Amino acid sequence: MVKRKIIKIDEDKCDGCGLCVTACHEGAIQIVDDKARLVSEVYCDGLGDCLGECPQDAITIEERDAEAFDEKAVEEHLARKTKTESAPPLPPVGGGCPGAALRKLSPKPAAAATAGSTPGASGLGNWPVQLMLVPPGAPFLKDADLLICADCVPFAVPDFHSRYLAGRILLVGCPKLDNLQHYEEKLKAIFAEARPRSITVLKMEVPCCDGIAQVTVAARKVAAPDKPIKVHTVGIQGAEIACEDVAS
Repeated sequence: MVKRKIIKIDEDKCDGCGLCVTACHEGAIQIVDDKARLVSEVYCDGLGDCLGECPQDAITIEERDAEAFDEKAVEEHLARKTKTESAPPLPPVGGGCPGAALRKLSPKPAAAATAGSTPGASGLGNWPVQLMLVPPGAPFLKDADLLICADCVPFAVPDFHSRYLAGRILLVGCPKLDNLQHYEEKLKAIFAEARPRSITVLKMEVPCCDGIAQVTVAARKVAAPDKPIKVHTVGIQGAEIACEDVAS
């Protein structure tokens, strides 16, 4: 044990958004039971890269007796983490799971809904839609208007298809439950290979949803800094409460 600086997490303040997890390059923080927790003292270097990412100010630096920071242990930990969290390979088209086969769809314009009428047509133009399943080389991504969408949004927005989806290629993910680091690397590959015309992010107002916007903006900055990006924030009751054009 040595006396050194190390992070301290106030669980009463923590809302489990997970932004500190992606900010920690050593993988020292994980979300456990909806709270950020220090995995091991040996993984924390005490520099505090995670402090500025916490919207609740739940993380501070304290000086106390702790196990010494172990760089080799961190390398081994990250290697195990990467291997465990890597997305499974996409089954080949025409084989494997039929639900993962790539499809370019032909959406029809949605008719205006009236009392007693049938629902409008789907605006979905691609399959699959899960970001974890779509390969960077999928033909429907090429030169497309991309919609990067948190997976809760369509349940909150009653006119999601006509308002946001029409004319766009959809990629869906959950920034709270999925691996944001993998998302960022996947989006970098997609942006670099597909060279989309535009990028639109759609997220909920809850703090844990900010992650999908952050990794999309970070990936665009590296792989497609010339491409326009817009972030829409939707309230729990379905109304759009913010819209931001993100500078390159």
